[in-house]
Amino acid sequence: MDLEKPTNKQTTANTKTKPQGSNKGSKKKGFNVRQFIMGSIIAAILAIICAMGIYIVVIMNGFKILDSNIDKIDTASESTLIYAQEEGKDKPAKEIGKIYKGENRESVNIKDVPERLKQAFIATEDRRFNEHAGVDLRSIGRALVKDIIHMSAVEGGSTITQQLAKNVFLSSEKTAFRKGTEMSIAFALDERFSKDEILEKYLNRIFFGSNAYGIKAAAKVYFGKSNLNELEVWEMATLAALPKAPSRYSPLQHPDLSKERRAVVLKLMTDQGYITEAERAKAAAVDYVPPAAASQSKKDYATFLDYVVDEAESMYGIEEDELLTKGYRIYTTMNQKAQEVMEQTYANPSFFQKDASDGQKIQSAMVILDNKTGGVMGLIGGRDYQQRGFSRVYSKRQPGSSFKPIAAYGPALESGNYTPYSIIDDSQTTFGNGTYSPRNYDRVTHGQVTMFEAVKKSYNLAPVWLLDQIKVSKAIEFANKIGTPLNKQKDQNLSIALGGLTDGVSPLQMATAYTAFANQGLQNKTHAILRITDVQGKEIAAYKPEKKQVIQPKTAYYMTLLLQGVVEPGGTGTKAKFNRPVAGKTGTTGLDIKGIEQYDRDVWFVGYTPEWTAAVWEGFDKVDAKHYVTIGSGSPSAIFKEVMSKSLEGRPVTNFVKPDSVPNLTEPPKGITDLAAVYAPETKMVKLTWTSLGEKIAYQIFRKGASEAEPKMLIQTPTAGIDDSSANSGETYQYYVVPINLDSNIQGAKSNVVSVELPKDGTLPDGTKPSPSPTVSPSTSPGKDPLEPTLSPGTKPTPSPGSTIKPGASPTPSSSISPSPTPTPSPANKPVDGSGEKPKDGKQDGGQIIVPKL
Repeated sequence: MDLEKPTNKQTTANTKTKPQGSNKGSKKKGFNVRQFIMGSIIAAILAIICAMGIYIVVIMNGFKILDSNIDKIDTASESTLIYAQEEGKDKPAKEIGKIYKGENRESVNIKDVPERLKQAFIATEDRRFNEHAGVDLRSIGRALVKDIIHMSAVEGGSTITQQLAKNVFLSSEKTAFRKGTEMSIAFALDERFSKDEILEKYLNRIFFGSNAYGIKAAAKVYFGKSNLNELEVWEMATLAALPKAPSRYSPLQHPDLSKERRAVVLKLMTDQGYITEAERAKAAAVDYVPPAAASQSKKDYATFLDYVVDEAESMYGIEEDELLTKGYRIYTTMNQKAQEVMEQTYANPSFFQKDASDGQKIQSAMVILDNKTGGVMGLIGGRDYQQRGFSRVYSKRQPGSSFKPIAAYGPALESGNYTPYSIIDDSQTTFGNGTYSPRNYDRVTHGQVTMFEAVKKSYNLAPVWLLDQIKVSKAIEFANKIGTPLNKQKDQNLSIALGGLTDGVSPLQMATAYTAFANQGLQNKTHAILRITDVQGKEIAAYKPEKKQVIQPKTAYYMTLLLQGVVEPGGTGTKAKFNRPVAGKTGTTGLDIKGIEQYDRDVWFVGYTPEWTAAVWEGFDKVDAKHYVTIGSGSPSAIFKEVMSKSLEGRPVTNFVKPDSVPNLTEPPKGITDLAAVYAPETKMVKLTWTSLGEKIAYQIFRKGASEAEPKMLIQTPTAGIDDSSANSGETYQYYVVPINLDSNIQGAKSNVVSVELPKDGTLPDGTKPSPSPTVSPSTSPGKDPLEPTLSPGTKPTPSPGSTIKPGASPTPSSSISPSPTPTPSPANKPVDGSGEKPKDGKQDGGQIIVPKL
């Protein structure tokens, strides 16, 4: 027992001494912290030594590359070859052209470069150019942070010195190793040369597009100026905008994008204190006009080859300078026959109006696309188009009536409430609370017409009325879906129904849009490149089909039926008809120049066969009192026929196919023209009679009293005649009848209008009963009577006398009707900037409109 006590005490003692053990543990923990700090210091020292070593290696590597490859500036490059290989064809590809680095390079001494021009490039490309040592670490850090935040490469950190290094010694390969090599060369360049020398080499070396190398060559190409000191601020900013993407921001190729990019450069110059706000605003507002000699050479397929270069950069990120030097092989969709026929046609002056009094030629552009694939079969950017010149396939102009299918008829069909046989109103002449008054080309209104007739004869009032019914927002949505985006703020008005757009559309956009009509609502991404390989044949890029159902098959098929009528006798596009199924639409925009308002600003034909779609535009680049169109829309229609008929010659003739899901189109009943009304005094009823239209036809009878604001539907009857017993004595009534097919529920046009005056009850002063003296006055001009209805689809008729109805354009008429008087237009109210077609040489060729701002 006693022997155990020491053990217990010891245990107790040990328990009590635990704090001492804790102190030892604290000392051990403190030792670890000190060890960590020491280790960190050593690691930092080693890291600094390694970084210095890497820095030395990088610098030495940069000097080594610089010294051993400095002669690359003058080294010849290999040409890139371009081939025509139609999609789905097994035949060997045929070489159609080559692109290569030319000799259009002129050197300039930095002393001859104006200070503002230097500042434009420094502000845009490298704001700390005079402060860093070739690589701007601050800029790289900022770019990395933004890239991490956005999880993508949204900002670059390359300096002017780095760009020079990449341009001279490296490819556009996007790898960390390539970036590191670029930085090492940039360090070496900054060490070897002064800032002025680096800037001079950069400005002389950099590629500006349109085969212009160096700032001096670019000034000549884009502005026709060889003395850089003659450049204005807006021109300097335009040049400084180019290195980022020479093809995309070329003022010759894309003047709109160039102007947008110029505005960015000017803002940077203002923010960095190089120009004042007033100078910025003035330079930003200038519109670019190409100089007379804006290109270097003319060659076969020039427009197509230039388009390929643009697409390589925009779709695959391959810069033009790289295309000119790396010897790539590009396989394209071009149909060589179509391209050659197009160029031959454009070289023939007989297809165009005579030159202006100063010798200036009217211009034109044409695009042909494959409906099934979206492949570019051929295109031309202008008469006498020259390589890297001003390509009008991108130029946005007012489309006139060729935009009616996109802004009015297409959205209406897409809604499901209208068909080509729907009745629409071509009588109302004022819209938007009296703010918009379009006119038909012949100053005549046509009353209730089918959509077939309105499209075929290019009426203007009918599509505006239709757009008013379906609402502008639906039209903008439809236009955006098929590839003709509108300005959501500035295009919120009814004038878009007639092609009165804020920004206009290009031939390329119009051709793309119409492929949806030709291809059962399916649309493919427009493209010219199938694939790109390097010299060894290794594929580096390829087109991936992007097919999208942009509109319903029914909409596309109904639109094709409508547009086929345009090229048939009596339509506005008969000159486009040839020995294949053809559908299309003409378009003209009128002049607002006093004394020549009867002529046009732009003329169009956009059409298609089952195989291809083509858009043709004609007009002057700059319209004024000496330069305008005098030949109407028949000219682009004739060019369409010439090119398309010869290009498709030898191919089997195919037809437009009705999609299986689309029901057969039912023709509406014929209109009634012999409605008569007689008052019967013995029964005190009005007797209405007309000729029967046959079985399965019902008749809706409408009546309007003198004191009533709107006509009302009295009854729907299956018989050709009724007696109106609800007529009151002493009143005057007007009647009309609307037939309706009971199988399809489709309405026909309203009948002629008749008036009946009922005598008052009582006797005459001599004591005899009054004899009936009805007045019956048939109206043979439904477009000009006071009972002109406004039609809208949507509701089946209700045969109650108290209901009202608007005779609709759909199989199910609505429940109300409003009278729509048709005033005779004043001859003095002429269209100012019309979009319809106009008669030429006594032949109908569409309509002209007024497009005021709403």
